[in-house]
Amino acid sequence: MKHSQQRASISAIVITKNEELILPECLASLDWVDEIIVVDSGSTDKTVMIAKNSGAKVYVTVEWFGFGKQKQLAQSYATKDWILAIDADEVVSLKLKNRLLSMLKNPPKNTLVEVNELTWVFGRFLRHSGWYYSHVRVYPRDFTQYDDALVHEKVIVPHNAKTIVIDAELLHYSYRDLTHYLVKSASYAKAWADTRQDKREKISIGQGIIHAIGCFLRMYVLKLGFLDGKQGFLIALLSAHSTFIKYAHLWVLNNDSRVH
Repeated sequence: MKHSQQRASISAIVITKNEELILPECLASLDWVDEIIVVDSGSTDKTVMIAKNSGAKVYVTVEWFGFGKQKQLAQSYATKDWILAIDADEVVSLKLKNRLLSMLKNPPKNTLVEVNELTWVFGRFLRHSGWYYSHVRVYPRDFTQYDDALVHEKVIVPHNAKTIVIDAELLHYSYRDLTHYLVKSASYAKAWADTRQDKREKISIGQGIIHAIGCFLRMYVLKLGFLDGKQGFLIALLSAHSTFIKYAHLWVLNNDSRVH
């Protein structure tokens, strides 16, 4: 990780917990950045050792603040001009690396950079189903940060911000297998339900069914999920299930007297 005097510097921030499977490939794809910050929240596998051996600056916290605040914490340790926020199960493609290095030679001011995310699901990359999209991953360190969301965190967009989209992809290896998908989905559903219970939102089981059906039709039909083959059908069905579980979880929280 050597800094070129002919470009702006950049820190990569990564939050981890038990990510030993993809993390080596993730960190290897960051060999061009000037600094890697890893914030771990209590891994019990080889994650911390892998991160330290890669040369990353590793910080361990026993508390979990939610995805947004955890990324804020990681950014607070960063020292370079720009931030690249990457998850431990993501890999920077060679094309994206070259695009970002080129941008950093003449970095735009007050600009957020969106990157296309290409996700590998059960044997293929999904280019439809609503799973191929861009979102902000690169931004000036002193300009903004992530919000406080427990899950589905986003970079805060300042009122004077400009946004550009880089025509290159971040490769996302999100699920190891179906069990991994279900475990992650359940954790997201809990965070979603907990947030809305705090806001005292009331829902019905019927709402969950309607939203689940809508989710499937949107992904498989409107978002052309059928073009992603059998994986497109499966992920649409699983997403519908996950949508229902979110609403069911909130309904249970609202109707279980033991949690009040």
